[in-house]
Amino acid sequence: MTSTNEDTDTVRAALRGLGHGDPSVRLRAALAVGTSPDEGSVGTLVERCAVEPEFSVRELLTWALTRHPAALTVPALFGEVRSERAQARSQALHTLSKIGDRRAWPVITPALLADADEEVARCAWRAAVVLVPEGAEHGLAVSLAAQLGRGGHETRLSLSRALVALGEVMLPVLDAAATDPDPRVRAHALATERLWRDPDAGSGFAVEEAKRTVALGGGGREGR
Repeated sequence: MTSTNEDTDTVRAALRGLGHGDPSVRLRAALAVGTSPDEGSVGTLVERCAVEPEFSVRELLTWALTRHPAALTVPALFGEVRSERAQARSQALHTLSKIGDRRAWPVITPALLADADEEVARCAWRAAVVLVPEGAEHGLAVSLAAQLGRGGHETRLSLSRALVALGEVMLPVLDAAATDPDPRVRAHALATERLWRDPDAGSGFAVEEAKRTVALGGGGREGR
């Protein structure tokens, strides 16, 4: 009984540490909570994910959540993906992708895939590729392709990687996008195909090559 009480006190102390002003203390607290999973910690971990300013601490918070049963964490994260706070949405999606429980697939809505916040959208794309059920890959490819041409380099690269991760099912979707009237969409589609065919070529090279192709008037795709 004494040991149980001590364990409970340790968990409570760690949970209090998650709100400490020193990020190194918060880091150690998150590590402690994940090392000794306790179902009473899930709510606090999820809440902290929404407000934690340090990336390294957020990563440990996510890790700590993955150490708890998915039956507890996944439902707790559902509400977060609908939060008005962008960080709450992005971190919840990131955590769901790490948990990898496909029961979370219904929360990946078209609205999240097109979220105005680019970090949220990128997390939604990554989570969608992990969680998509068998047979739904084509529909996801269509939804992802609707975002082609969006954002800066990191956002475009993230979307290209998500599409490539879907495999050959996304190639017909890229075929259509490669003839889109919008040159940004065409360039992104071409870059994604090049990344698919030669991942070692480098994403920056693929993007710049696609831009040159479009600038020269090319819109079609080379033979595979």
